[in-house]
Amino acid sequence: MIRPDDTYHPSEEKFDYRTSVQDDYLYREPVATKSRKPVNLAQKSKDPFETITNYKVDYVLHPLEKPYVHKYEKYKASEVPFDGLTTHKISYKGLAGQPAKLAKPYQAKPHHDLPFSSTTEFQEKYQTWPLPPLFTIKPAVYVPPVEKMDLHTTTQLHYTHPNGQPARMCRSLVQFKKSTEPFTSSSTVKEDYKPWQCKRTKPIIPAPDLTCPAEPTDYSTTFQTHYTPHPLSITKSCKPRWPGLRPWTPLEAKTTYTTSYTPKGTARCLASYKEPPGFVFKGTDEIGHKFFLPVFKGECSADRH
Repeated sequence: MIRPDDTYHPSEEKFDYRTSVQDDYLYREPVATKSRKPVNLAQKSKDPFETITNYKVDYVLHPLEKPYVHKYEKYKASEVPFDGLTTHKISYKGLAGQPAKLAKPYQAKPHHDLPFSSTTEFQEKYQTWPLPPLFTIKPAVYVPPVEKMDLHTTTQLHYTHPNGQPARMCRSLVQFKKSTEPFTSSSTVKEDYKPWQCKRTKPIIPAPDLTCPAEPTDYSTTFQTHYTPHPLSITKSCKPRWPGLRPWTPLEAKTTYTTSYTPKGTARCLASYKEPPGFVFKGTDEIGHKFFLPVFKGECSADRH
């Protein structure tokens, strides 16, 4: 075993299990006190209790009226068929004439000869890196021990009870005598500190400065007494008269955009060509971008993506 040898050895002398409190403490019996509670001289009546009250004697029972029950009329379906017309459908039928037509010219969608390639330069140049296989450690195989485990602890081996029995509690064998007298609820505070006989003082109310008149008020205000009604003044209306119905003229569907619009053809993107027309290949850089120069203009670089 790996546990070190302990130098502690318990004493062989017998332990008495006594304390200073048990040796010095002297038990005193309870003192019997005399009750100072006054005797209750009120005698209970032996007559049975009457449950009659003023409410039961003076209550007069009134007959209840029948509650009103509302009767619902039966639903009768209308014999006239539903036409589905509304005020909007009947009154507002739109303006007379043909509806406006779209003035934008038709544009045909261009069709390319070459199919669209979904590959990009990023997919071609930047491929995924080869990843090495993950390193895993194989767990060791568990081998159970051949010897049996010692389940004894230090407390079980070294700290044993003397004489083979546990210690007993040194409790005194004195029995308390229960008192059969009634419990006295009086105390020193109740006997010495009696409630004072004090009278409630009246509040000090100051004498009123204003005296209310004996006659009733007429509830009239300054506005009611001094208001003089004036006749209404009719103002002349300056609103112009309604000229009547205007003659209906059809709306011209021509605008400045439809008259001056000239459709332009869609140009093909130069990046879709392997060799764009009108440009001469110059070279490539370190990253792989191709540079082209125009034929008729000065030197300028065009980055092809």
